[in-house]
Amino acid sequence: MGAGDLVPGQLLPPMRELAARLGVNPNTVAAAYRILRERGVIETAGRRGSRVRPKPATTGREHIRVEVPEGVRDVSSGNPDTALLPSVAKAFAAAAEQSDREPVLYGDAELEPELARRARAELAADGVPEGPLAVLSGSLDAIERVLAAHLKPGDTVAVEDPGWGSLLDLVPALGLRAAPVGVDDDGPRPDDVRRALEAGARVLIVTGRAQNPTGAAVSATRARALRSVLRAHPQTLLIEDDHGHGIVDVPLHPLAGVTRHWAFVRSVAKAYGPDLRLAVLTGDPVTVDRVRGRQRLGPGWVSRIVQRAVVRLWADGALDTTAVAAAYRERRTLLIDALAGHGIEAHGRTGMNVWVPVPDETGAVARLLHAGWAVAPGARFRIAAPPAVRITVSTLTARDAESLAAAVAAATGPTPARRYG
Repeated sequence: MGAGDLVPGQLLPPMRELAARLGVNPNTVAAAYRILRERGVIETAGRRGSRVRPKPATTGREHIRVEVPEGVRDVSSGNPDTALLPSVAKAFAAAAEQSDREPVLYGDAELEPELARRARAELAADGVPEGPLAVLSGSLDAIERVLAAHLKPGDTVAVEDPGWGSLLDLVPALGLRAAPVGVDDDGPRPDDVRRALEAGARVLIVTGRAQNPTGAAVSATRARALRSVLRAHPQTLLIEDDHGHGIVDVPLHPLAGVTRHWAFVRSVAKAYGPDLRLAVLTGDPVTVDRVRGRQRLGPGWVSRIVQRAVVRLWADGALDTTAVAAAYRERRTLLIDALAGHGIEAHGRTGMNVWVPVPDETGAVARLLHAGWAVAPGARFRIAAPPAVRITVSTLTARDAESLAAAVAAATGPTPARRYG
């Protein structure tokens, strides 16, 4: 494989067949396949066998995208509407002035006190248990550090399927195994979670709201069912991602505190701007202490100027979260209703994306591109889930929704209602 004799996408021989060909024990081949899978070199799809990955896991799924020619409308990016983001100029100017008066030096506290106070109050209001705080450079940075703090290569992580493409690549890049857990509009399916944990998964990662790509949000009923499953597996490391805070209008139903080790991550990227690169992490004392310790040996801390700017944005009420959530809800509803008018199933309870199951993903993406719409291939977000496309509704108007729905209908035809995870 290292010599380049095997090409991306090539099907590998069954393990027993290869063992017989090489004259070695089948367990040796199984171990080799396992190592290659853990390192993101190959991918396995059950009875369909193992194949060489198009690219190593460390390159990310971002390459599974379409090039957007001039004149084609891009609804694939997953980006927020820039018109709904607050201006950060005054906040950074105020933060810079504060840093001139109160410079941060080596050995000073990594956490801005006022940011900690405000973050802790909002977390408590949403029912997240009391715990120490840390500030990381975004949700993925926080999740990576939590995983590294508890796991060793070869451990299994239960992940949502469909789920966040960057996370699906992070897991094998860390030498970990991904156990896909089906998702519906109310979040991860309890039976799937139970099976994954009983099969040995040490971690469960859950998106509370605005799940990417499906828009799922964990309901109160689903949260009770998931807590029941987790109580039977108290050693599970639970990680919750609340990147949708500030852009959704449904309540949070946290699971944190049910297990011995837990982490809850809240990013400001979607609501205040991706370039801020800031997420607040809370969790059990052991987990947060390990994350902080490892952070000190790397970047040290997230810039206190950035932290102070975020505090100023919060203090000034720079974002009307109710209006932002309503805007994204209206745009999702417009597209989902327009698709329903064409007999097309779609999902999107919260957030800025709509997930549309399709019978032929590659064909649908190509035909929509030809019709003037660039959508995200579902392959970026799934392991075993059926084909689909993700549409970002951030900047859609009512006229856009009707036009796009007609294009989707022409590209795919009606699809029967079914599980999408």
